[in-house]
This record gives sequence, structure tokens and C-alpha cells, in this order.
Amino acid sequence: MRWIILILLTGLLACRPVATNNELHQEPEKKILTGADQTERYLPYLEGKNVAIMANPTSIIGATHLVDSLLALNVNIVKVFGPEHGFRGNASAGVKVKDEIDTQTGVPIISLYGSKNKPTAEDLADVDVLIYDLQDVGVRFYTNINALSRLMEACAANGKELLILDRPNPNAYLIDGPILDMQYKSGIGMFPLPMSHGLTVAEFAQMANGEGWLTDQVKCPLKIIPVANYTHEMPYTLPVPPSPNLNSQQSVLLYPSMCMFEGTYLNHGRGTYTPFAVIGSPELKGIYEFSYTPTGIKGMAETPLFMDQACYGLDLREYDTDLLRQKGQINLQWIMELYQAHPHKEKFFDSSLSNQMGVIEKLIGNGLFRKQLQEGASEAEIRASWEPGLSEYKKMREKYLLYP
Repeated sequence: MRWIILILLTGLLACRPVATNNELHQEPEKKILTGADQTERYLPYLEGKNVAIMANPTSIIGATHLVDSLLALNVNIVKVFGPEHGFRGNASAGVKVKDEIDTQTGVPIISLYGSKNKPTAEDLADVDVLIYDLQDVGVRFYTNINALSRLMEACAANGKELLILDRPNPNAYLIDGPILDMQYKSGIGMFPLPMSHGLTVAEFAQMANGEGWLTDQVKCPLKIIPVANYTHEMPYTLPVPPSPNLNSQQSVLLYPSMCMFEGTYLNHGRGTYTPFAVIGSPELKGIYEFSYTPTGIKGMAETPLFMDQACYGLDLREYDTDLLRQKGQINLQWIMELYQAHPHKEKFFDSSLSNQMGVIEKLIGNGLFRKQLQEGASEAEIRASWEPGLSEYKKMREKYLLYP
């Protein structure tokens, strides 16, 4: 009983009214409140309803998991839908996840990263409202927005409303990269977005509805609890790593620039405790002095590329990520430099040689980039090829923004 009272008190402290514009002007240091933090705005809506939640370890109120917190507040959670890495975040990237019963709460967990990728009519038959609360990192190839779109389609098909508890995008300042050419549509790129899209998940949901991106152009009924005291330009440090291989703020901020290396024959830090912050290959020995050795790490990367081999390349662990913010662009120089330095250029983009996520075309989003690097195109020439699509996207995006 004492721990339940403590959680209730913690929740009440978090239930502060959203600040007015005048209060924000007087208190510029006002704390950012995620949608989940603002329990007073959605608990009345959940009262007396059967609730399902898509959640993972980033779904928190304060330091307590959203599911645990809502159960303590007597919300009737009938099931949890688990995304990639699982509800409790203990599955490696790309590993299929099975249904199970959560050992901590006894709530059934239905995996949407296993035998199916969206809820069925049977899954939703006893559900009145679904909650989506996953931390995103603002890039096209991060799969949370794909999971969100499929949840929206299931809600639309079964007459359910989706409650989105919005969270800040740590890379919200960054809108860059080519728009996905839909002939390269895949599980790591489903929508005509740039590589870094500058949206929160709730803004993306509004865009997916408004632009007719869902299957058969269905529209999902949405209820959104926006982030309070937040703008897109605000730096935001994630309180919980969003996935096992984005385990630090450094990795999160480098990810828009570094994930394209998953389409190359280079190790990008998987098999280390600093993924996406180091990049290298045994074949770069003698060209770069910095080296590291990837190993199998359970729950992160159990069989990484070049496992147990010394890799030579770039060390970005102490790179000043404020430089990315100041420039407002994905860093192309790293991949251009490493391509030029690689002694076996015919291997560089050969994903068949590795167990990487996918070919470069799926990650970049077009069929030009590989050829541009091979032909020695300048960064200015590469960026010019992203237009007018990128500028048109930025204009379209404005219709769906919830924050300045």
C-alpha cells in the first residue's frame, strides 16, 4: 500500500496545469512536460474504459513506467502492444519478439514485431481506447513511426480512437536529406519523408492522416496530448535510451548522420557500447590511427560486422554535436571521406557482405547517392539533387505542426 501511495503522490506532483503564454514569458526555464506527464489531461478520458497501450521502456511518467503508473492509478489496462526490441526493451535490433505475459504486472503483451505487425480485430475486440507512447528520434528509418502508422490503420478499421501521448523529438531542429523515392519503400522507409523529418510522433500522425498515407487513405481518429513548454528548437536530453543501440545522447544526436553507414561494408559501432559514435573497418588499417574491436553484446548486437577484429576509422564519441545543430544539416562529410579512403571501393556499398540493415538506396531514399559518391560529386551537388522535394516538404510540414 505504501508504494502505491508514493506513486499516486508522484503522479499528483506531475499533474500541474499547462503554462499560459504569460507564464512561459515570465519563466523561460519552465520544465518540458511530455504528454504522459500531464496525467490530469487524460485520466478522466480513460476512466471506466478498457485500455490498450503500445509502449516500451521510454514510456515513462517521471521515473516510473507508464503502464506501472496507470495501473497504480486504477486504469484498466487489458493488454500491451510491444514494438521492435519488445515492451521491456530486452530484444536485439531486428530480432522477432513473441507474445508473453509481463512478469511484473501480469498484463498480456502482444508483439507487433513478430508474427504480425498490427493489431487484429480480435486483439481490439475488448479495447475501448489505445494509447501510443513511444519515444522517437526524428528520422525516417527509425521504425517507431511505421509501428504508429499500422496502429492508426488498425484503429481506423475497427472504430477505435488513438490517444497519442506526445514526446519531444531530440533531432527536431533538423529537416534534411532527400525525400524517399517510393520505389525504395521498405521496412526502414515507408513514407515520402526526408531522412530527418523534424516532427514529433503526434505531428507525424497528423501528417499521415492529412496526406492520405495510410493504407486505402483511411483516417484514424486521434486524441493528442501535446508536450507542454516545448518548441522544435529546444535541445532535449532523453531520460531513457530509445533503443539498445541508441544508448546515449551522443548516439541519438549522431544517428541522423551515422545510420546511413548501415548500408555500407563498415562497422558503425554495433558490438561496442558506443554504437553510432565510432565507425571503421579492418581494411582501413594504416589509413586511420583510431581503432576499436566490436564483440558480441547480448541485447545490442550479438554478431556484429567484423566481430573480434580491430576496426580502424573515425572516433566521434567526443564530437561536439552542437556543430550539427549550428549547421542544421546531416553530416555528409564522414561517409564521403570514408568512401574516398577505402582501399576496396567495390566493397563499400555491398551489403551482401555484411549483416547490415539494408542497402544504401533504402536508407538514403533514392537511387542517386551511391552513383554520386562513386563519381566524386561534391556535397553541394548532392544537396542540390534533393531539391525541390526537400523545400516542398518543409512547406507541407507547416500544416501539421503542434509547436513553434
